[in-house]
Amino acid sequence: MSTFAELGLSEPTLEAVRELGYESPSPIQQQAIPPLLEGRDVVGQAQTGTGKTAAFGLPIVEYVDPAQRVVQALVLTPTRELCIQVTQALRAYGAHRQVDVVAVFGGAPIRGQQAQLRAGGHVVVGTVGRVLDLISRHSLLLHDCRFVVLDEADEMLDLGFLEDVERILALTPAGRQTALFSATMPGPIRRLADSYLHDPVTVQIEAATLTIDTIEQFQLPVESRRKSQVLSEVLAAERAGRPPSQTIVFVRTKIRCDQLFRQLRDRGANVRALHGDMTQGARDGVMLAFKAGRVPVLVATDVAARGLDITSVTHVVNYDVPTSPDIYVHRVGRTGRVGRSGRAITFVEPRQRRELEAIERHIGTSISPWQPGATGSPTPLRERPRRHSKPHVSRDGRERYAKLIVTGGRAAGIQVADIVSAVTAAAGLDGEAVRDVLVLERYSFLSVPDREAPRVIAALAGRRVRGHPLQVERVPA
Repeated sequence: MSTFAELGLSEPTLEAVRELGYESPSPIQQQAIPPLLEGRDVVGQAQTGTGKTAAFGLPIVEYVDPAQRVVQALVLTPTRELCIQVTQALRAYGAHRQVDVVAVFGGAPIRGQQAQLRAGGHVVVGTVGRVLDLISRHSLLLHDCRFVVLDEADEMLDLGFLEDVERILALTPAGRQTALFSATMPGPIRRLADSYLHDPVTVQIEAATLTIDTIEQFQLPVESRRKSQVLSEVLAAERAGRPPSQTIVFVRTKIRCDQLFRQLRDRGANVRALHGDMTQGARDGVMLAFKAGRVPVLVATDVAARGLDITSVTHVVNYDVPTSPDIYVHRVGRTGRVGRSGRAITFVEPRQRRELEAIERHIGTSISPWQPGATGSPTPLRERPRRHSKPHVSRDGRERYAKLIVTGGRAAGIQVADIVSAVTAAAGLDGEAVRDVLVLERYSFLSVPDREAPRVIAALAGRRVRGHPLQVERVPA
């Protein structure tokens, strides 16, 4: 289908689409909109930036009856930023059908959101925690909600929201229509779909094909102690002789984010930081400044930057190699948006060579070395021999990691930074050796070098974090 009219949308919705400048539907819109308009459940695997908001948003505004002043559709999002973006999009889609869209999220006064709901919103877009809060206060009633969307479900899993999502789904009518969208499909998300969706249509847009065509990708070997200085040199070289650019620099942890932000700022860079421990007001200020182009460099963690849809981003720098190939694809997808060109540069420490090779295998290309003025796209692996076809023989390159579970999570006020600080203080590990920290409601997870695991377990046993005594065990392989 080459036009939105062929998808079966009504004239008021088509008028809104034309006003937004949409010319032809993207692949996920072509595949998801018709079954959703037919009332089918849909599972869609696609990244942000592929047009998935319109893929479920346009059917929602078609479905809603403006004359019925009740909540008829619910969209759950993992973050406040994504909630706001989806709300703005749905309001635009429903502008000619008088569809009232209400955003509910934490970090904003709940009374104002309660008042909007009392006024009779048709569609609610919300973060999981605030939706549950409003349900418990009897301010959000879902017995007339016949359309539910889970947006970026894998991110909800990573944030520990899946149990809460199931609680919300259990409060919606059994005959509802459900759509689930996720960049990746890990086991828990597949089980969620199997449990709560009825005979869904599966729509899959391969991640590797989304980011390669318009993005030049480079790798840059670097020693850990020189990374921040090299970053300053790379940013200066990338700006030289090119139009004004905006760069997102991705790091693995909140602590790392603050450290790098201060280092760049102290060198005179116009830079801001974005991570989950910042107050909501501070995060909003950073987002507004970056979107407006007043800040050329944003240092961010993956969770904080999830759902960012800023078309002016010209560069992505992976200051820390992503923990998985899927995260790499997601990060790189922040640039090269809507057909524009972009550049992605990944810093690679010697011990991270295997992780880079896993990324190359995933995307099916060899990532070119970076140097000032370098141009070119990645070359398919089948067309060029790889220089590093096997892992480097070194202790760091082969080091195994052990996954640990810690008693204590968000309910005890524990945050990622607390876990990292406790490990580094009690066990003497470098903060960079602590990986994959995930804080859930009552438990937390982390990974440490396998040979250090017994020492970490012993050092943390009984140690108090925010007044909560920790107990640590190894997660069986």
